[in-house]
Amino acid sequence: MKKTLDTRLLFLPLLLMIVALLPACKKEVTTDSAPPSITSVRMYNASPMDTLMSTGNPATDPTWSGGTGKYVVIIGQNLQKATQITFNGVPASFNPTLFAPTSAVVQIPNILFSKVDTAKLYTIEYTTAAGTTTFSLKLGPPAPVIWAISDVFANPGDSVYLFGANLVLVQNLVYGGTTIPKFNSSLYGDSLGFLMPATTSDKFIVVTTKSGIARDTINAKPIIAAISNCNANGGDSVYVYGAYLKTVQSISFGGATITNFTEGPRGAYVKFLAPASNSYSSGPVTIVTSYGTVSTPYKVNTQNGVTEGLLANFEWGDNFGYAWWGDEKMAFGPVADFNGSMGTNNTMHIYFDSPVLAGGASLYAPLGNSNTGNHWVPVANITDPPSSWALQFEISVAHPWNGSTLYIRTEFAGDSYVARYEPWKIPGSNKTVAFKTQGWQTVTIPLTDFRSKVNTLGDGESITQLNQLLGPTGANSYNMTLKNFGSSPTATGCYAAIDNIRCVKIR
Repeated sequence: MKKTLDTRLLFLPLLLMIVALLPACKKEVTTDSAPPSITSVRMYNASPMDTLMSTGNPATDPTWSGGTGKYVVIIGQNLQKATQITFNGVPASFNPTLFAPTSAVVQIPNILFSKVDTAKLYTIEYTTAAGTTTFSLKLGPPAPVIWAISDVFANPGDSVYLFGANLVLVQNLVYGGTTIPKFNSSLYGDSLGFLMPATTSDKFIVVTTKSGIARDTINAKPIIAAISNCNANGGDSVYVYGAYLKTVQSISFGGATITNFTEGPRGAYVKFLAPASNSYSSGPVTIVTSYGTVSTPYKVNTQNGVTEGLLANFEWGDNFGYAWWGDEKMAFGPVADFNGSMGTNNTMHIYFDSPVLAGGASLYAPLGNSNTGNHWVPVANITDPPSSWALQFEISVAHPWNGSTLYIRTEFAGDSYVARYEPWKIPGSNKTVAFKTQGWQTVTIPLTDFRSKVNTLGDGESITQLNQLLGPTGANSYNMTLKNFGSSPTATGCYAAIDNIRCVKIR
């Protein structure tokens, strides 16, 4: 018996050690009564083995892009029974089956950073029945970007907008060297509004947000989009349309210097009276402003001896360009109906004097009988992009015109490619409005407007090469037709004059 008792005593210290360790093991078992805690957050990427990949702060991941919609893994303790999870104060929806005591897979909610409570910015709040824990996570939008300015020439106190991306959580805005005290981000951060300051000392814009810094330059280099009348006579009103046509320092109209001009609102145009056409040579229009210089690739005052690209001026000589047997008419001098403050013409020109056209009816104007060979573009330029060239002519519409289409085709392409001129159509709608001019004005039709015949003339694909329209030499005769493509009579007749038909380089 003594031997047996001694043997049991030998095991007593071991038993006491096991009992002593039991409470320590029990402390590591999670319970619903313990509050949650977070130690880290990482991106969730499913591999072929369905394991969790990638570690570290998800905001440093190159594909992060603000985080919205991404899945993350929250690592910690007591996470299995969440009642609410918020990112930057925005609640996330979640699936409890993706939770374990030490991890939770959660999709980041859609966060409008322009609306977040900045006191909760860059935080995750994790709540269970046992309590709430907060974890710092720099979850924010990408760095800001500036794309454009709504109005460089706004008056002091006028509303101005910067357009771009991630223009939220703005801490500081400097426009033209002046710090702007008040500004407002749009809901999605694609614009930033403020009032134009009274003074600016430089041409730089700096937007500082919590995500980074965007820098841009106030760029207002002038742009010329169109000229109301490229062959204006002395005293005609001329408008040069475009953008940033403000702070104009000088204007050259062809070979004439214009000293008296008026800038339009918002820099949309500049206007002046044309000098006498025989007092200056032909040349481009050049405008110099405090922001830069712009010139047209083509010349104005082409009636003053310019022959390159000239297809018809209807004057006796090499560029007569008129077929006597057509349905159009020839004017041998000024016709008062066609002249006005926006343009006069005392030279020979053709005109349509069409009554209301019945459905499908047309008037034919064969042109291109030029002795110089109808060279639209030089042979050396036949491989240029079609967008670099345009057909130009002056037109004057004395009476309201609505319903009949002026379409142009070359003999090389035939009906394969045609261009339609329908100034009475309202772009982007099926509505029309009667069109009339106040004298002569310039029409520019890019050669990309010559389209293939699909169902109706000129509604198909644009030409992709100049030789599709003009052949290999860049020279071909052409014609114009005034036609009613509808089945009902046109709303009006067409009383319109045309002169100085030419092909010009526009870029």
